[in-house]
Amino acid sequence: MRVCGGDEPAFEELFERHRRRVALIAGRFFRQREQVEEVLQETFMKAYFALADFTPGKDAESAFAAWLARIAFNVCYGEVRRQRRRPESALGDLSADEATRLRKQLDLEGVEGDIESAAVARDLVAKLLARLAPEDRLTLVLLEVEGLSVAEIAELTGWSASKVKVRAHRARAALRRDLSRFL
Repeated sequence: MRVCGGDEPAFEELFERHRRRVALIAGRFFRQREQVEEVLQETFMKAYFALADFTPGKDAESAFAAWLARIAFNVCYGEVRRQRRRPESALGDLSADEATRLRKQLDLEGVEGDIESAAVARDLVAKLLARLAPEDRLTLVLLEVEGLSVAEIAELTGWSASKVKVRAHRARAALRRDLSRFL
């Protein structure tokens, strides 16, 4: 790859090609545009300085995409952990109005909703996910949203497969508890 040789225009091309994917990953963890942009910048900065560690396989493009996604998830995970340590950033609590909307949304399940309902549902899901521990949130996003297997998550995070399963179980149980409070 030309990028590994320090070709900056080639790196800019990779940035343009993979920017959307990294922004989608960041968007699953953060709702504010500034946070997504920060993750995007940090991910590509880390990737640029770690290019010497990248070893392309048979399909260099997909290997790079997977390597970059791993960096993005780690950046997101680190940022979520930092935010959890700062109490002023705990925006995960649902207001009474949002809880009412959640009840209505759950009552209308199965009924085709409009764009506004879908946006409200996404917002509420993001708030419920924000209440989870960073490790649990990461596990659920990788498992349910990204569609990774337990083995892939274990490899990505450096955890054992059993730890991934325990985290997924805890995260689902916590979400059920939070949802039951609003039903």
